[in-house]
Amino acid sequence: MPDLSEFQAKIERLYGPRDERRGLYETFAWLVEEIGELSRALRREDRDNLELEFADVTAWLVSVANLAGIDVGKAVDTVYGDGCPRCGGEPCDCPLR
Repeated sequence: MPDLSEFQAKIERLYGPRDERRGLYETFAWLVEEIGELSRALRREDRDNLELEFADVTAWLVSVANLAGIDVGKAVDTVYGDGCPRCGGEPCDCPLR
């Protein structure tokens, strides 16, 4: 399994030119649509579709990040590398919201 930065680079190789032609906001709209499909699968407890929908959301998320010039793996490590960004705990000890 590749790490997140490797996966992001793979999505760039696979879809980068198409994403560029589509543009940032249109690609973001596709991400939102995929999140809706994931929501439906979760709500319906559709185990057969969950893996596909999680993969699709992740792929569209890194496509948007590519267009925005963000390395998702680096961003995740920066924000969450030392534990919860609010309380610093691991596991998080923040009050539930």
